[in-house]
Amino acid sequence: MKAFLDIETSFEEEITVLGVYRGDGTIIQLVGREITRSNLLKSLTGITTIYTYNGSRFDLPVIKEKLGIDLDDYFATYDLMYDCWERNLYGGLKKVEQMLGIERCLKDVNGRVAMELWDQYEKENNREALQVLLEYNKEDIINLPILMEKLGKEGGD
Repeated sequence: MKAFLDIETSFEEEITVLGVYRGDGTIIQLVGREITRSNLLKSLTGITTIYTYNGSRFDLPVIKEKLGIDLDDYFATYDLMYDCWERNLYGGLKKVEQMLGIERCLKDVNGRVAMELWDQYEKENNREALQVLLEYNKEDIINLPILMEKLGKEGGD
């Protein structure tokens, strides 16, 4: 079974949200202290392939550094960004989504705003900021299979 993975980070370079969209339609979002090696592996039980966007350069190295686990050792990993590059689709996930007509509800949220939302949640216990951050992360992971489809990738599993 496949899964789609994306992380959000803080200004202090800690993982704040780890989102997994499993091939069976389950969405798992680990937040703050819930983000552990054990919880990550539980969320990936039964998964054989993990898909990301820029994950080989960002998400997977950060997970390796912060949680001490190299997901490449346990799973096949596939970075959709390189398929985009082969089609002259350059830029971050949001920019590529726009080029391909993939819709997003939170059009004004990006990685920097995600960091600010986490800051508001941590410093002010702003639950609304956390909900927006979780929705942003959810859009990232649920749009990855749409991106894969638009790229004509089968993705097995």
